[in-house]
Amino acid sequence: MLKKNSQVLNTLKNNDEILLKFLKAKFPVFHNSNFFFRDLQYGIRSFLEKKDIYVTYKVSENLANDIAEHFTDKGIFLKVNNQGWKINYPEFTAVEAGDPF
Repeated sequence: MLKKNSQVLNTLKNNDEILLKFLKAKFPVFHNSNFFFRDLQYGIRSFLEKKDIYVTYKVSENLANDIAEHFTDKGIFLKVNNQGWKINYPEFTAVEAGDPF
């Protein structure tokens, strides 16, 4: 990964809680829900674009892999398969049952 991409990855890791909240605002992310790789990838691209950082599809894919590993190491993502994870983040517990939208 290029130096610039390493800096972007470090920015994401240092702002992982903000990134999680951004993803929750963009996708249905709840404690014990499933979350998929492409949602993470496009969520990261969108998050970076809000900061005027533009990355290619391939770079966003690499960043998504690295962030998924970061969240897995922290216990926030529990790997289900190669395409997704179960969210283990009690702060995102749904308060009311039903459609969140």
